[in-house]
Amino acid sequence: MRRRVVPAAFLAVAAVVAGCGSDAGSDGKTEITFWDTNAGPSRTPIWQHAIAEFEKANPTIKVKYVGVPIAQAPQKIDTAIAGGGVPDVADISTSGLGNLVAQKALEPVDERIAANPALNGKFNESLLTTVKNVVPDGKAYIFPLSTNAGAFWYRKDWFKEAGLEPPKTWSEFFTAVDKLTKPQENRFGFTIRGGAGSIAQMLEVVYGQSGITEFFDASGKATINDPRNVTALEKYAGLYKKNTPEADLQNDYVKMVAQFDTAGSIAVMQHNLGSYQDHMKALGPDKVASFSVPKSDSGTQAVLSNPVGGVGVFSAGENKDAAFKLAEFLTSKDMGGYIAEKTGVIPANTEAQVNQAPHIVEAQRVMNDPATKVVQMPYHLPEFNDITKTWAEPLFQKVLLGQLSAKDFLDQFAAKLTEAQAGYKERHG
Repeated sequence: MRRRVVPAAFLAVAAVVAGCGSDAGSDGKTEITFWDTNAGPSRTPIWQHAIAEFEKANPTIKVKYVGVPIAQAPQKIDTAIAGGGVPDVADISTSGLGNLVAQKALEPVDERIAANPALNGKFNESLLTTVKNVVPDGKAYIFPLSTNAGAFWYRKDWFKEAGLEPPKTWSEFFTAVDKLTKPQENRFGFTIRGGAGSIAQMLEVVYGQSGITEFFDASGKATINDPRNVTALEKYAGLYKKNTPEADLQNDYVKMVAQFDTAGSIAVMQHNLGSYQDHMKALGPDKVASFSVPKSDSGTQAVLSNPVGGVGVFSAGENKDAAFKLAEFLTSKDMGGYIAEKTGVIPANTEAQVNQAPHIVEAQRVMNDPATKVVQMPYHLPEFNDITKTWAEPLFQKVLLGQLSAKDFLDQFAAKLTEAQAGYKERHG
C-alpha cells in the first residue's frame, strides 16, 4: 500500500521525548509505550483513538504513543534492542518479524491467544499460518491485525459497453482482456508490470492459474517450475504487446497507475487494495471497481499470502501484563475492525464487522472462505528479496521480450529457491 509519513525530524524528536520502556507513573498508573512503526497523518490519529479507547477500558494503565516513520523503523528498533530501550508494544509486520525473533526481542503469543476466549479461534487461519511460517520455531510472535490482498482493478464502464462481467476464472480473464483490446483507439485490455515489483504480481497470476497451493513440495523442492506454472507464465507473458502497451516492459506501480487512472488507456490493472484511493480520486466509483484473483479453470481459488500486520510485545518490557492487554485489545473484533476499516485493509479477526467499500468486502469474503487456498510466500528465506528483485526482475523482462523461454526462467528460479530452502532447513532443522 502507498503510505504517507510525517517529517522524519519531527518524529525522531518525538521518539526521544516520549521515551521508551515502561514504568509506574506519578499518579500510580502503570505506564507502557507503544510504537507506531508506520506513523503519518493518516495513521497516527487511528492509533491515538485506539489507545484512548484502551485507556478508558483500562483506567489503571497509561499508554505513551510514539510515532516512527516506516523507513526508519527497522533501524530504530534494532538500535533500541541493542541499547535496552525497546517499547513495550509495537505494530510489527511479518516482513520484519524474522529479524526480531532472531534477536529474541519478542514474546511468543500462542498461549495468550489460546487463553483468551475473545481471540482463540477468531483469527483467520491462513493469516495465523503466515505469521508462524516466517520464523524457524513455528510460533506466533505477533497478534495478527490485518493484511492486504491482490486485486484486479477494472473499468466498469468499458466492461458494461462490451457486455462483460468481471471474470471469475482465468479463461474468462483472458477472453475479457482480449475483447477489450483496441489498439486503434489506444485501448488495451491489460497493463503488465514488467519493471520494479514485477515478480510478486507475476507469481500471483501464475499460481492463480495453475491452482498449485504450495511453494515447496514435501522434499523441499520449489514448485515454481511445475509444468502447469510454465504454461501459466507463457499465457501471462503472451499478453505483452498483444493486449498491453509495449512500454509496459518498464512498468512500475507509478507508471501503471498513470496509464490506468490518468491516460485512461487500460481496461484492467493488477495491484492490491492499497491503490483504491488513487483510482477513486481519478476515476470515481462509476468507472472503476475490482475483482479478486480469478479461480483456476479447475476451480481452485489460489491466492498468494501478503505480509501480515500485527501487534507484538517486547521481551524486555517490564509490565508484560499491561502490554499484553493492549495488544489483545488492539486486535479484538471491535478495535481490529476499526483499525482495518480506517486503514483500508482486511482485518485478521474474522468476527470484525467492517463498514467497507465493496472491494474490501469482496477481498474479506475470499480470504475467509474455507475453500480459498493461500500459497504461502517464502518470506522466511533471507535470500528471497534479493532473488526476486535483483536476479528475477531483469530475466522476467527477457521472457516478455521472447529472449528467454518461460521454462528456462522458471527452472533457474526453482533452482535458486530450492537451494535457499535447503540452506534454511540446514540452519534451522
